[in-house]
Amino acid sequence: MKQSLHISVAKKIAFIALFIFCTQLSFAQNIKPLPVVTDTTPVKTSITVKKVNTTKDKKIDSVLKNHSPRIAAIRSAIFPGLGQIYNKKYWKLPIVYGGIGAATYVFIDNIKTYHEYRFAYNARYKAALPTHDSTDYFKLKTIYKVVQPESIRAARNKFRQNVDYSVLFFILLWGLNVVDATVDAHLKAFDVSPNLSLNIVPGHSELANTNGLSLMLNIGNNKRNR
Repeated sequence: MKQSLHISVAKKIAFIALFIFCTQLSFAQNIKPLPVVTDTTPVKTSITVKKVNTTKDKKIDSVLKNHSPRIAAIRSAIFPGLGQIYNKKYWKLPIVYGGIGAATYVFIDNIKTYHEYRFAYNARYKAALPTHDSTDYFKLKTIYKVVQPESIRAARNKFRQNVDYSVLFFILLWGLNVVDATVDAHLKAFDVSPNLSLNIVPGHSELANTNGLSLMLNIGNNKRNR
């Protein structure tokens, strides 16, 4: 009895397993594979070629070739104003000659006054010696005969210092003349765009939360859309 029961149970299990297998096989046969889509659309590749502005470069090279900063510097070093003339900056000539002329005048006046005080001091000093050499003393102006020799010596030393300062000032102006000519020659090749403007436009300040006027600087071709 028990053996027949085990056989019956085994048949049931086998039948259930066979049913599940057949169901899975039928389901697998009904599944259709997804179609493989092949994109045959040609891929377009774009190559951007940046156009080099050779015209501008050639213009700069031409300017530097025909207008040398070195020549401008040498001419200004030889004689003030020649570099400015070379750069065709004629309006700077009065400034150059005015500055160097003023420095030359101050130098000449200081050295003349220095020699005068030195002569007066030497004359007073020789007259005070036991030998009483008064040859130069009688050539002095009356004021130098009254003033104390120590005061004359102090004035002499002061103007001797002024002579040194005036020489340094003259050299400085001469050097500035050379630098100015050199910089102007370099700027000959500097492209200053005409699309440069400064406009006053109304605007709102987010920081101050107020309305007012603003200064807007436009450089190049980028302009503010209105």
